Amino acid sequence: MPLLLRRSAVLSALLASLLAFPLAPVASAAPADARCARIGKIHVPGAQHQVAACLDDLTTAGTSASGHTDPADWAGLHSAATRNPSGVPGIQIDGYFQDTSTANPTHGWNHDSQFVIRLPEKWNGGLVIAGAPGNRRQYANDFTISDWVLAKGYAYASTDKGNVDLQFYRDGRRPGDAILEWYHRMTQVTVAARTTVARHYGRKLHKTYAMGISNGGQLVRWALENHPELYDGGVDSEGTFWPPDNRPNALTYLPVALREYPKYAATGDREAHAAMLRAGFAPGSEFLWDFNYRILWDGTQRRYREEVDPDFDGDLDAGIPYCQSGTPGCDADYDYYARPKSVHQAVRRASHTGRIGKPLITVQGTLDTLLPIKVHGDAYAASVRAQGMAARHRYYRIEGASHLDLEYDMFPDRMRPLLPCMRTAFEALERWSSGQQPPPSATIPRQTAGDVANTCAIS
Repeated sequence: MPLLLRRSAVLSALLASLLAFPLAPVASAAPADARCARIGKIHVPGAQHQVAACLDDLTTAGTSASGHTDPADWAGLHSAATRNPSGVPGIQIDGYFQDTSTANPTHGWNHDSQFVIRLPEKWNGGLVIAGAPGNRRQYANDFTISDWVLAKGYAYASTDKGNVDLQFYRDGRRPGDAILEWYHRMTQVTVAARTTVARHYGRKLHKTYAMGISNGGQLVRWALENHPELYDGGVDSEGTFWPPDNRPNALTYLPVALREYPKYAATGDREAHAAMLRAGFAPGSEFLWDFNYRILWDGTQRRYREEVDPDFDGDLDAGIPYCQSGTPGCDADYDYYARPKSVHQAVRRASHTGRIGKPLITVQGTLDTLLPIKVHGDAYAASVRAQGMAARHRYYRIEGASHLDLEYDMFPDRMRPLLPCMRTAFEALERWSSGQQPPPSATIPRQTAGDVANTCAIS
């Protein structure tokens, strides 16, 4: 079956499944004034449960106090110096789609596939869709994305990706299923939100954009490759890249880091340092290695390896934390290339091709030490070019930025945050949708003057 027909069939089936579920009664806060008079008429297609509230402020300045967000969900993703807009009244809908997993405890629901949809009083005709980064929940993008686009007049929707917390790999029947569910939930919330927004405002939805950070950026790439008909473009900020072939991926460089970094940290071992650079870590990122070793590398390797290769460590549940090389089943000794064909097939099922169907802007920091730019951003851009889609892609390599903007707060004299560059990229995407070409792909020098935490030029 041709690709476009397959997409159409999948989308039709999804729409049918969404509309097949009975809608739960809506629990709503009493409207403060006429602006929320239609709150009782809001129904999210496919929602098994939903709760709508009329709020004076949909941004985190208001929702943090009202209980309509969770600050812990977006901790560390922005610099402490980031300034955000506030004072956007409207309606928030929280709910969940049918699912069998129960790891998301938000609202006491203990139900995965939770979503949030926000409908600002003053709507510009657009919608921004996001998926949670890492293994966070549906509010993870509230400070970084939602506040900012709501202030521009966009409606906003986000998904928890369908399986949350650190044991996400337990969901699904086959290796790779948990990641495949992420993609399904991104499509599901997009279809549901598009319908909800158009019905609520009673006029045509003009633009739908996808935005995401890290694993959320991974969703943006997949969405524009597989369901471009749902979107007008996307911004992928430091997205995870899973190539369909034997090029390096997260499971090739993380074991090297777990094995070699302790030797380098202890003695400055030159061979260990060289091994780290060969694996893909950027020269000059060494000052970030200790933080990433202590906080990020070990858990990321063990959990994602468990998702695609549970047989590696036998009956162990995602391996042995910080095990020494030579320990049986130790992820520091994991060799992705030596693993059975079934493992590579599991990764291929969740992979990206680079064949994007709508404009995409990628931003990534050159000092990214969780998802090294050589293995992720650079390699994905090469895949886009290989597919003949370079005209639909812009790629801005941001010198001095890493994966978490809290790292900028730790080393402000050596770094810059990535978030303002993602926001600048979104404004470039808006203009691109109106016919104005964005600046050519480029490596952007580190900004050292001015309001570094809130400004970024990509031209």
